Amino acid sequence: MRYVQEDPASFTFRISREALVSPEVLERERRAVFDRCWIYVGHGSEIAAAGDYKSRQVAGRPLIFCRDEQGDVRALLNSCRHRGALVCTQPEGNAKRFFCLYHGWTYGNDGSLRSVPGEEAYGPHFDKGQLGLVPVPRLDSYGDFWFVNFDRDAIDLVDYLAGATEYIDLVTDQSPSGRMQIVAGSQEYDIRANWKLLAENSVDDYHLPTAHATWLAYMRNSGVDVRPAKEAGALLPAKGIGKDLGNGHLIIDNPNYRGRPVAAWISIYGEEAKPDIAAIRAELVARLGEARAHRVADTNRNLVIFPNLVINDGSSVTVRTFFPQAPDRMQVRSHALGPVEETEAQRARRLDAFLTFYGPGGFATPDDIAALELVQQGLATWREIPWSDLSRGMHRESNHLDTDEEHIRVFWRRWSQLVEAAA
Repeated sequence: MRYVQEDPASFTFRISREALVSPEVLERERRAVFDRCWIYVGHGSEIAAAGDYKSRQVAGRPLIFCRDEQGDVRALLNSCRHRGALVCTQPEGNAKRFFCLYHGWTYGNDGSLRSVPGEEAYGPHFDKGQLGLVPVPRLDSYGDFWFVNFDRDAIDLVDYLAGATEYIDLVTDQSPSGRMQIVAGSQEYDIRANWKLLAENSVDDYHLPTAHATWLAYMRNSGVDVRPAKEAGALLPAKGIGKDLGNGHLIIDNPNYRGRPVAAWISIYGEEAKPDIAAIRAELVARLGEARAHRVADTNRNLVIFPNLVINDGSSVTVRTFFPQAPDRMQVRSHALGPVEETEAQRARRLDAFLTFYGPGGFATPDDIAALELVQQGLATWREIPWSDLSRGMHRESNHLDTDEEHIRVFWRRWSQLVEAAA
């Protein structure tokens, strides 16, 4: 069974709907994708001080993402070596030790086993040094974005990221020191849809005029020109591009019409904010040069790092991950990211932009959730209607328009290489 069928001669690209509903396919994905690819675990700013930790489910495993007493970043499997219980039960905090509630085995934040009640009962060959918390096989970072890999033989992270590094650099360049910071708090929610649908949705500008018509009306009423560009077939105010970045990573990259807190011309933040925004822009130009400052401030980018990390660098910087819980359900976690140097007023504008568009009650997220859940409900017809079409723009792929689907096909080709090869 081929779940992805592509015929360039007839300009057709089809996805088997079974791939979006099948428990067998999901199990194959867990082994072929989530056990082999680099998976985002967190940002270094979330564990800024020695002893800071976050406990998270990553690729189906409970992990402790932490900084030990020497300041080194670690990712430890959250499972006691005795009977397997979680040793870190809080979502976040600062601790020198992790304690197993079941029998009292205690571990340092470097993973070492520090104490065992009644240790003498284990005999002369019992070695605490061999029974620490198990680290993930691979842990590495780029731009303070930290990733884990459960395949010891996987390629290095920077090689895996390929062309995505260019766009991570555009994010970190927004900070004068190159230090970005996750804003405290997170949005966590479930979507009753297959996880791959959110990967598609995150870089699908074709749906903006219909699914997000209310947001476009809000932008228009705020003084932003959202009329389609004056060319045949244009749907959005500016013509963006979709790009293949290698290894299944993809991007939509378009001129700024949505509004950014670093774009001085934008009126959506009010007249009183313009001098501050102009000062931010001036700092970018002085530090990066006019061309690079234009790239940072005047374009919007939605980046998908295969398989399940999305960095939306637009009206705010949003870091979003999503993991499958079942064929028809995913769990989503979303954070705002900003320069550590931001003032209170600048951070407030960033959070306002984040919540206005991507928040749980914002213009985009509820619309997207509703659309994806309607898709999943419709996929119950997969036996009678076995294929979904992903062919838009195939006859003009050289343009890679953001409202076409070539960049989304990049995701599915990589998915097919991994999952169908595993079959």
